[in-house]
Order: sequence, then structure tokens, then C-alpha cells
Amino acid sequence: MAASASSTILFSSKSSRASLSWKNQLSSTSAFTISGFSLCRRPHRHSQRFIVLSMDSKPTVLVAEKLGEAGLKLLKEFANVDCSYNLSPEELCTKISLCDALVVRSGTKVTREIFESSGGRLKVVGRAGVGIDNVDLAAATEHGCLVVNAPTANTVAAAEHGIALLTAMARNVAQADASIKAGKWLRNKYVGVSLVGKTLAVMGFGKVGSEVARRAKGLGMHVIAHDPYAAADRARAIGVELVSFDEALASADFISLHMPLTPATKKILNDETFAKMKKGVRIVNVARGGVIDEEALVRALDAGIVAQAALDVFTEEPPPQDSKLIQHENVTATPHLGASTTEAQEGVAIEVAEAVVGALKGELSATAVNAPMVPAEVLTELKPFVVLAEKLGRLAVQLVAGGSGVKSVKVKYGSARAPDDLDTRLLRAMITKGMIEPISSVFINLVNADFTAKQRGLQISEERILLDGSPESPIEFIQVQIANVESKFASAISDSGEIRVEGRVKDGVPHLTKVGSFEVDVSLEGSIILCSQVDQPGMIGKVGSVLGEENVNVSFMSVGRIAPRKQAVMAIGVDEQPSKDSLKKIGEIPAIQEFVFLGL
Repeated sequence: MAASASSTILFSSKSSRASLSWKNQLSSTSAFTISGFSLCRRPHRHSQRFIVLSMDSKPTVLVAEKLGEAGLKLLKEFANVDCSYNLSPEELCTKISLCDALVVRSGTKVTREIFESSGGRLKVVGRAGVGIDNVDLAAATEHGCLVVNAPTANTVAAAEHGIALLTAMARNVAQADASIKAGKWLRNKYVGVSLVGKTLAVMGFGKVGSEVARRAKGLGMHVIAHDPYAAADRARAIGVELVSFDEALASADFISLHMPLTPATKKILNDETFAKMKKGVRIVNVARGGVIDEEALVRALDAGIVAQAALDVFTEEPPPQDSKLIQHENVTATPHLGASTTEAQEGVAIEVAEAVVGALKGELSATAVNAPMVPAEVLTELKPFVVLAEKLGRLAVQLVAGGSGVKSVKVKYGSARAPDDLDTRLLRAMITKGMIEPISSVFINLVNADFTAKQRGLQISEERILLDGSPESPIEFIQVQIANVESKFASAISDSGEIRVEGRVKDGVPHLTKVGSFEVDVSLEGSIILCSQVDQPGMIGKVGSVLGEENVNVSFMSVGRIAPRKQAVMAIGVDEQPSKDSLKKIGEIPAIQEFVFLGL
């Protein structure tokens, strides 16, 4: 990657992770930063805020919530440590201007006001845990502050708590305990169910989900899993079958949730999905409270659709004292104890302390969740292709059928530039971001993209196709291929057997230009409906009429076909998401053989 006069980027990589450091040089030019790869220009007065530290005195680290002693020891070896707990927002804003780093857990909100109050001194925020819902990432990056977390240390603890809730729920341990302490002896009331031979559906087959699956297998359970990203061979290695979302719901006696809270998973268990479950299903949630519609869960419990629920997380924490869900006799509840073991707390403390110290030294690890500064001219040139790359990744992964594990991705770049003049690391990272972020809690950036892909068993290869013409534009097209998977839209499969999408930038706007073997041309703004059809007159009008009746605005429409009156693919850009009824009506048009809605 070319470096500007204002900054030098130093890359190094090892077998399991990539790291990046940089040193700022004197310049009057401004630079761009990336926050989750959104691009914004930063004024020169901020140019020396990011991981630049005068080493003639120790930095100051404010620890705002309790941290394990091992982590505190690491911090104290490098910095002056101020342990001040239970600070009000006003008190935190007052203290932060004297601090170079801030360490929090989930109870402290690190808001834009805190970054503004730091006066530019705050270099790094360390989140002792996985989730970063309590940190304003956009504000952090705007103020040149790195955010790191500790995503691995509490995996076993969370899995063990999931199993503890599973077994306690099955045998009514909490209810029986409360009963006997109330002076009652109700053996017949608290007859439980056995786990042996029952089907457990693990929803989310990441670190915690796979550890829960291993332990459930040891209890004699039949384990299935749903994860749109997990590799089938990794699941098979521990005796787990990957299935579709609906199949998991319909087959399970027990459901254990281990998915992140994203727009796609918010309230994913709701009235509609509860109706698809076996009557008498039992549910465990040690993931995120928002993935369950809590009012719908109460209705399902009252109706007997859900026999019992064991919950460690809630939409609002702590939940209201009069919560119908908490008070329900068939609910076992704990106060977010998933990571609360002595060992996990020490592990998290060490992991976040190491990341904070590394950042203060000018290093970046794979636990960084926002990105460092990069040369302005590189981002200026690649900006429209950065957007294109992420959207192609999002489109490609949505075309994969449920139960198919994505393992192999090939990216082709068509360019008139010599390979040495085209640095594709940022584009590869954006494709990784587009494929992983919608179905994961991981935040992908230039630093952690390759590490995260490798960690998830995703192999991304790149091929550069040298084109004739002027090298003025860095790239003519980007093509993303996913091999050895099934597609929910058969026409997206190319002649060589892989899912294929291709795009170009036209007048600064990303366009989808190929689906499978079909040439199309639709702007990647809003969302897209793809229809496979027999080419015949009136098809555009019929689909447009259905969308028009629902007040869905069509921004682009393009048809790619093999030959007149033969097989064709219609690509429709829409500004709003059509209703299920609208999509159903499109599917009922006689000449349409299949269709898929793809959100961007």
C-alpha cells in the first residue's frame, strides 16, 4: 500500500494473526479514517491523536469497572492505573481528560460526550468482554481512539452456564429449590424430563455454540445446529449436523441460542417462529436478550408451545421487577452470569490488558474493533470500490442456501494496472466484512479481516486479471465466487458450478453487473429482488405493478437473458423492503420460476 507524506503504515503478519502499527509524520494534509469501513475526513488538529504517545512519562489508564488482578498487574507494569468504580457520566467526563486509556465492562456507557471531553488525549478504550454495545464506535474513530475487546477468554464459561441452565431447566432445579425452602415437599409437581436421546438445536455455531454442542453430545443428546456461516465438516467433526433455520425449529426438543444481536437476529424468535416449533419445546438463551421477542415468549409459554425457558440475558438489564417473563413459573432466570467464573474473569482481564498495553505502544491486534488511519490518497481512490466490495460480499453470502457451510471464496479483480500498483487488502477485507458481519457479532476491519476469516475456516483466494486499457481507474470489475455450496437462487450458479456475483463502479455508484452467467445492470442502492423467468413480453410490467400496488419504489430494473424467449434473470432495485404478500404475489406470476430478496 502506498504511503502518503502524512503517515507511514507498517504491516506484519504471522501464521494466526495480523498486526498493524503506524507512526505519524509532520504534515499539513488531512487523512481519512475507517469506522467499520465507513469513510470520513478528519481535520489536521486530530492527526496526532491515534496511538501516538510521548514515552518520557507513563500513560494513565482509568479502570472504571472491576478487573481481575492479573489484568491490573499487566497494566501497572506499563502505566499509571486509576481504579475508580461507579462513576457517574459527569464524573467520567471530568476524569477522562487526564487519561490515555479507559477500561470498562458492560456497565459503563462510553458515549460521544466522553470522547469529546477527553480533549484528544484518550487513545484506547478496552472492553473487558465481547460485546461493545456500550461504546460509541463512530465517535471513537472520529476522535482517533482505538477500541479493543476480549472476545475469547469467556467462551468455556458461557458454554458451561448454558449447559447448567439446560440441565437445571430439564429437572426443575430452581423451582424445586424455592419450593423446599418454602417448607413444601412437592416431588410429584417437579417431575422433569431426560436429556438422553433428545434433540438439541444449537442456533449459532461459533465458539460458544460449538462448545455447548460438545458438552451436550456427552450428555447423550442428538445435536443439530443452524449457522449460515459454519462449515459442515467442522460440525461433522464433533458429530453435529448443520440444518436450515426452519428445520432446526421444527426438529428440536431443546433450543440453545448462541447468535449475536444484529438487525437480522433481533427478535428472531417471535410469534411466527414459535408457531413452527414442537409443542413443549424448551429454550435456553445465554447469548443476547434482544434475539427473543419477550412478549411473544410469554404468550408461547402460556399456550404451552414452549414448556420452559432458561434465560441469562434480557432485552432490558436488569429487567423490570414486575416482568411477566421473569415471574413466569416455567422460567428459570439468572442475572447475566455467562462469563461469571473466577477463571473467565481473570482470562478476560489479561486479554483486554494485553490489548490496551499493545495499543498504547503503537500496536494493533486482531481484537481491534475499529480501524487505524490509512493514507488519504489510497482511500480516496478506492472509496467507491470499497462500497462495491462489501455489497458484493453481502449479496454472495445471502445467496447461500441454509445448511451450506461457506469455506472457499475466490475474488477476481479486473484491472489494467500491474499487480504491484494494485493493493487489494482493503477490498478483500471489505468482502470479508460483507460476508461475516451480517451473521456475526464480529466487527471486521483492515486489521482483523484475514485473522477472522482464518479463525472461521474461510479461505479467500484472489486472482488479478490484467486488462488492456488505461490504468487510470484502479479496477474495472470485482467478481466474488463461492464454491461447493448450494444456492437459494439456482440461477446464481455459474456454468462452472459456483455462486457468482460481479460488480462495477459506474459514475461513482456500485452496480451489480452479473449474477451466475447472466449479465444484468442494477445499482446497489437499497435492496434487490432477483427473479428467474422465461423471457417474454410484459414481465417487467407485471412485477412493477405488484410492487407499485404496495407503494414500493423501483430504482432500477434490468433483465439478462441467454437469448430471446429463453431463460432470463430480472434484477430489480427497490428502495423499501416489500411485504411478504408482495413477494408471494411476485412468485405466483406464472413465468417466474424462482425469486429471492436480498437486503443490502
